[in-house]
Amino acid sequence: MLRHEFRPGRLIAGAAALGTAAAYLGDATGAWQTPWFTAVPVMSGGLFLAAVVTFVHYRLRRRRSAMAASSENTEAPASTSGSQAIM
Repeated sequence: MLRHEFRPGRLIAGAAALGTAAAYLGDATGAWQTPWFTAVPVMSGGLFLAAVVTFVHYRLRRRRSAMAASSENTEAPASTSGSQAIM
């Protein structure tokens, strides 16, 4: 049983933040040189990509639930079973 549903946009946003942190960590340890402005394009691109993925994931979930709802409504309504009187 799943404890929560998968959120791919959050995964991408977290990966962008970790990538930025790793770049500056490498700069702090002296492994390589990272320009000071690196965080702006990496985080902006990562957040934009996360927003696009979140929107696509949202639309797919809505479509999937709409298809499931439309296939469930193919049977006769409950009121035609004869147990309820309609006046």
